[in-house]
Amino acid sequence: MSDRGLLIIGDVVTDVVAMHGAPVLAGTDTAADIMLRPGGSGANTAAWAAHLGADVRLLAKLGYDSSEWHTTELVRTGVRPHIRVEPGHPTAVVIAMVDKSGERSMLTNRGAGGRISTEDWDRSMLDGVGHLHLSGYVLFAEPGLELARLAMSEAAAAGAGISVDPASTGPLREFGVARFLRETAAAGLIIPNLDEALLLTGAPTPARAAEILSERYGTAVVKLGPQGALVATGGRILATAEAAPAKVVDSTGAGDAFAAGYLTAQLKGAHEAAALQAGCQAGATCVALVGGRPRYGLEVNRLYPIHTD
Repeated sequence: MSDRGLLIIGDVVTDVVAMHGAPVLAGTDTAADIMLRPGGSGANTAAWAAHLGADVRLLAKLGYDSSEWHTTELVRTGVRPHIRVEPGHPTAVVIAMVDKSGERSMLTNRGAGGRISTEDWDRSMLDGVGHLHLSGYVLFAEPGLELARLAMSEAAAAGAGISVDPASTGPLREFGVARFLRETAAAGLIIPNLDEALLLTGAPTPARAAEILSERYGTAVVKLGPQGALVATGGRILATAEAAPAKVVDSTGAGDAFAAGYLTAQLKGAHEAAALQAGCQAGATCVALVGGRPRYGLEVNRLYPIHTD
């Protein structure tokens, strides 16, 4: 990858994070600390990449209820947002229930995010971009799938690299494994977590899953959570990395942060082992925070205009 811009197409979500020490009981109250955070896989990856020094643009769709707040949050982390507002639908919402181990369960309403389409695309978004990264969530609704096809086609024609994050096993299984592999064939890099990698390949081990996926895509990076990560190219494991030490508070966004760390390092010319380590470090930083975004200081980055249509 060249040292150029990163364009991410993905979701922006209002995260309602409920941290509970005791198991959630049906039909009664469970005490919890409840916080509101900006989130979404695509937006989280964009925010972490900007935090780590990348020149990042995000194409996303927001709803009528919170578009100003979300856009401001993105700009403050250094992201260049390309945002369309859907007047008839709210912004996507996820209720994340986080237990004392840091593991989370989620209730999801995709809202306006499920309505992103080719109407939101402009080829000029690729100007200065060396790499296109797609959140798998975009593909799981027909309008977004059409957008993904168009964006990948034009990115490939422009000579930009393409990567995809499969997003989540539930919607991935519903969408269809064979269909997903077919629709993302233009990508040269896939960044699944362990469960997604095993689902996509049926392989018995993470290493074998990475090898199989790299034979199809060219390069596969498999996120292994507390066990670190590994990367394969052309059917061969190239490097592995151990997870960075971390006190787990909330695992929300850890995979998104990893993807940002890996992609940003690659854009800066790092070799695979260093890029894996950068991904693991970003993931470790993320799990020590509540929510899926990096924290920013008092200074607001106002270098980039907000693009709204």
